[in-house]
Amino acid sequence: MVAGAQTDTAEGWSSRTAFVLAAVGAAVGLGNLWRFPTLAGESGGGAFVLVYVGCVILIGLPLVLSEILIGRAGRSDAVDSVRNVAKASGISEKWQIFGWFEIIAAFFILTFYSVVAGWVIYYIGVMLGDFLSALGAGEPLRGALAGETSEQITGRMGALFENVPMLVAMHTLFMLITIGIVAQGVTDGIEKAAMFLMPAFFVLLVLITIYGAFTGDFGRAAEFLFTPDFSKLSAPVINEALGQALFSMSLGSAALMTYGAYVSRDTKLGPTAGMIGFADTGVAIIAGLMIFPIVFAAGLDPAGGPTLVFQSLPIAFQNMPAGSLIGLLFFVLIFFAALTSSISLLEGPTAWAKEAFGWSRSKTAWTVGLFIYVVGIACALSLSIWSDVRLLPFWDIFADQNIFDTIDGFTGKILLPTSALLTAIFVGWRADRKLVDTETGLEGSTLVAFRFLVAWVCPIAVGLILLFGIFPELLTAIGG
Repeated sequence: MVAGAQTDTAEGWSSRTAFVLAAVGAAVGLGNLWRFPTLAGESGGGAFVLVYVGCVILIGLPLVLSEILIGRAGRSDAVDSVRNVAKASGISEKWQIFGWFEIIAAFFILTFYSVVAGWVIYYIGVMLGDFLSALGAGEPLRGALAGETSEQITGRMGALFENVPMLVAMHTLFMLITIGIVAQGVTDGIEKAAMFLMPAFFVLLVLITIYGAFTGDFGRAAEFLFTPDFSKLSAPVINEALGQALFSMSLGSAALMTYGAYVSRDTKLGPTAGMIGFADTGVAIIAGLMIFPIVFAAGLDPAGGPTLVFQSLPIAFQNMPAGSLIGLLFFVLIFFAALTSSISLLEGPTAWAKEAFGWSRSKTAWTVGLFIYVVGIACALSLSIWSDVRLLPFWDIFADQNIFDTIDGFTGKILLPTSALLTAIFVGWRADRKLVDTETGLEGSTLVAFRFLVAWVCPIAVGLILLFGIFPELLTAIGG
């Protein structure tokens, strides 16, 4: 704990393993299983993956370590942790502003994230009903959604958006599960969930990947992901890879900083951050090896965009052996990833409010969760009956976007990169050098490399993400 820190969390992880699993769970989410395959498919595969991995190593890992060390040094919520480290470093406590940005970002991300997770719950219900039907017919290994046309399968998504009660009900169920876990505390809630969900997640991921390798076109998928075609690279593709590397690890959303506050002093943060980054990147790549063999075997377009998971893959499962069962397991896998991330998103604002108002953890989690839930209903309604409502009509980049897309865009383009940029500047230039070096646990050339990356490479790279997010026309001018 830094000298001068006025608060110290009474909660903590029972072991390093628990922290690693929880932190990996925070990082591994819909971004890995939905957004990464989408971006890789749209951006030509191998070249995108190569740039993505490079960005993880050079930018993602230093920022992961930076956020965790601020949390452990500050021993409080994201706002107070930054303030405590600033105070110990003899600099202005106004640096806490980026802690505020992270808390606000986590709050608003969860409002629409829970809506998307609700889609996943809906598809679990669809696939469970289909699998039970297959069992009842004595055909447990038949393809998914037997008897439905491709139009019926793809049209299910639009029908869900129009079914407001169902959409809100799925959002409600997901938020109740998330709040219920966070309300139990770090050890009894978040840690127990991570210790169950993450091993189950990895088992399902490996099993479905093996299934895809034997029943799909694994060779073509591997070639697509690992053979770089540099003609596919452009300024927008590089920017997308950079953004995906940064945000798939839950950077800028208070999660790692808050989780870092619960880490014991004997945990070495450098190797731990490396494990988190390795696991997150590995999941993204394995997700590609899981999804693309199925996509290619079914003759589907790998550049299918956001519809790939919810519309294209169910069609693929229809024509594959045991597709009914695999489709069910696939959406359960995505649910586990979504839940571990949503828990971390709620924990940041909950930890802050608990400290600020002195409430019990249960009261805080349910109160904060209720506010998120209400805003989430607005996000859900914006997919249908409120589709014409505009939150920021005066801002060109958001003028034509509904509530869901505006909150998604504002957090992704403004709040997250701003928080990450200020984190890099704070750790690289303003925080006490001895404090930072001690907290990292790094030595020699590794420490030198970390300091260089966080002080120079990270601010430039994240600054570009922020710049291109606000002024997307610059990407076109450079070479979109």
